[in-house]
This record gives sequence, C-alpha cells and structure tokens, in this order.
Amino acid sequence: VQLQASGGGLVQAGGSLRLSCVASGNIARINTMNWYRQTPGKERELVATVTSGGSTNYADSVKGRFTISRDNAKNTVYLQMNSLKPEDTAVYYCAAAICTWRVVVMKCDDYWGQGTLVTVSS
Repeated sequence: VQLQASGGGLVQAGGSLRLSCVASGNIARINTMNWYRQTPGKERELVATVTSGGSTNYADSVKGRFTISRDNAKNTVYLQMNSLKPEDTAVYYCAAAICTWRVVVMKCDDYWGQGTLVTVSS
C-alpha cells in the first residue's frame, strides 16, 4: 500500500491550494483518513480528519478555512485550503488507516504519504 500526496506549492497569503492524496495497492478498506502538517522544530500536528462515513474534524487553527473530503471510489482524500496564512506554511502529510487482506484475514495498519510542501508568503 502506498499513499501519494500532491498539490503543494507556493501561494500568497489569502490564496488557496488543494491537496490530494491517493492510496494504491491491495486495499480492502480505508477507514479514517487524515492530514497532518509539520514545521521544523515542531511536532507533527493533526490538521483534519474524515471518517469512512464522512464525519470530519479540524484543528482549531484551520476551522472555517480548510475542508477535508474523500472520494471512496478513487481511494483519495483532499484538503481544500482557503484564506491561507503564512503560519500555514509546513510540510503536509496524509495518513490513513487501511485494511488489506492477508490470505483470509483482514489486517489494518496506519500508512503515511511522503509529504508535500506548502509555502504561504506574506
């Protein structure tokens, strides 16, 4: 199983970006999908979560500006980021709880994407 994140880049404050993360491999089921972010010297921060049923949760710092969504048919999670601020600058990582078949047994593990850099200039 692999997670491939894309969509990062350089944007001015107030602008928007849309991140995507596609899961591929021998996938039986994807449970919760998440976006995290990390800046140098800081711990990785959970930004947004979407469950398999579509329930969402956000960090207080991004509420009202970011929207997480998923397309289950495409095994993809998105993060729409609006009204970006310089403090949103970070490497953004997608992560997901993915279940795969191990012969006749389903096993679920957490998988991480490689990260995509978002830079917001003031």
